[in-house]
Amino acid sequence: MPVAITRLDLSAADLRAQACRVGDVAQARRMLAIALVIEGASRTHAAEAGGMTRQTLRDWVHRYNAEGVAGLTDRPRSGRPPRLKEAHLEKLDALVEAGPDIAEHGVVRWRRVDLQAVIAKDFKVELSERHVGRILHQRGFTRLSARPRHPKTDEGARRRVQKNFADRVAAALPASVRGKRIEVWFQDEARVGQKGTLTRLWARRGSRPRAVRDTRYQSAYIFGAVCPARGVGAALVMPRADTEAMTKHLAEISRHVAEDAHAVVVLDGAGWHGSDDLVVPENTTLIELPPYSPELNPAENIWEYLRKNKLANCLYDTYEDIVDACCAAWNALIADPARITSIASRDWANLS
Repeated sequence: MPVAITRLDLSAADLRAQACRVGDVAQARRMLAIALVIEGASRTHAAEAGGMTRQTLRDWVHRYNAEGVAGLTDRPRSGRPPRLKEAHLEKLDALVEAGPDIAEHGVVRWRRVDLQAVIAKDFKVELSERHVGRILHQRGFTRLSARPRHPKTDEGARRRVQKNFADRVAAALPASVRGKRIEVWFQDEARVGQKGTLTRLWARRGSRPRAVRDTRYQSAYIFGAVCPARGVGAALVMPRADTEAMTKHLAEISRHVAEDAHAVVVLDGAGWHGSDDLVVPENTTLIELPPYSPELNPAENIWEYLRKNKLANCLYDTYEDIVDACCAAWNALIADPARITSIASRDWANLS
């Protein structure tokens, strides 16, 4: 027997108006179904219009009579308790971040099946591989390509650069530019040549897509620098990486520095960056990064973006073709200032 709607504080028109404003689609659908009932439509028609059965509509009418519009929302479902407790999940986080020990675990990288075995052994909980993958995604993990780390990397020096960057810049600036606006530029070089690089492609699952890759060795160097705060950059394509090329690149950077500013150019310790013959413009100060720490230089991420999106899977017949490809790739980057800012911005390098 149908349940009568005893709540009369809202008319059918009021319910429709509120249904247009609520963000919950399911709640809005139930409100419209009840509005039809108030207007005299049959329960069958109202239920079909709301995408539910007559019995389900009856249950929502009970809730509406008791609680009003608020009663038409879905209540939280407790569901089954998680198989892994919070203490287990914290240990799993630490285990994934630390990586496996080949002597103990027999693998050099974690797979779901490896973590499945560890969870069963250490936590006494049996999970499927798919469930392990779901937990990893819920905990904020995903599969990423590891970047190389030199065994001589000084982690303490890297942290000191990030923590004390502003003090280091202040100590390096000449007295004549104190009080001037400071622009932070990141500089590096990238070799681009016939040998080329390959990048990931969309392809059928289970297939091994092929891409062209040359076996010749002619190449050029992009000397590039970006200022993420302004979204600008300066680059030269040179046949060699040496002091002469670096001097010309610093002059190019100097030309792009704002007239009322002084540039701090952050770069690595390559020999041509610190040569006695290097000519550094007056509006430029060089800041050298610790050795074996390319992750501190966002220019590395600029090269990664250009290789993956502009320079990979290509065949260059001549040196001129290489130069043209480098220029086209860099000009495409410069035409998108927001991308430069997005890729190269670092909180630790913000001097404002």
